Amino acid sequence: MAEQEPMTSADPRGRPPTPLPRGTTPGTPGPRSPLRAEQRQAAADEVQVGSFGHGPIAWFRGLGRRGRLAVTGSAAVLAVVAALLALGATSASTPKPTVNHPHAPGFSLAVLGHPGQHVSLAQYAGRPLIINFFASWCAPCQRETPLIARFYRAEHGRVTVLGVDVNDSSSAGLAFVHKTGVGYPVVADPAPMAATLAYGVVALPQTFFLNAQHRIVKRVISAVTLTDLRTGVALLTSQSKRG
Repeated sequence: MAEQEPMTSADPRGRPPTPLPRGTTPGTPGPRSPLRAEQRQAAADEVQVGSFGHGPIAWFRGLGRRGRLAVTGSAAVLAVVAALLALGATSASTPKPTVNHPHAPGFSLAVLGHPGQHVSLAQYAGRPLIINFFASWCAPCQRETPLIARFYRAEHGRVTVLGVDVNDSSSAGLAFVHKTGVGYPVVADPAPMAATLAYGVVALPQTFFLNAQHRIVKRVISAVTLTDLRTGVALLTSQSKRG
């Protein structure tokens, strides 16, 4: 299970099981109503009428054993061929589904420690972007953030990263980013955490990879690994070239 720090607590309530009808036990069918005598006789008459007389059934039963096997085998082959032809026609006519990556919600947030300065998603228009939601009080973030900071430095500006400090005090957030060596921009999203909740984030950390059109092409729930970062960057780069 992914390790995260929840921002809300859940209180699930179970529902009582649906009671079984009287006279039944689990795994057994319910009681059956008896057939009347005339219904049983009608059913027997139907069997007799279908068993004798003229028509296809009588002709089939009049065949010898070899004839019956030949007819049955031919019908089975024809049924398989018809099924394969129908499947091929369906496959040829049905278009392949395309992946519809959702648009990232827009936002405008104050720079951490500088409430008079704001950063918006629109400022990164036409550029791929990694958005990392974290907090100083989040234990997995304390292991993840230094990794993202090293990855960002190693890319030498080829990758754009934006950190979002969630429900944190300004002093604690600033001390955390300085301690972990963060060199990319960081904005603050205090309570009620409108931007964070707009992305569906209810536990930290989470990281989103946006292509140049700001569609979410990858989402990592829990702390990212170096492999996550590399594959995410490759994916958002390829998606950005396609448009």
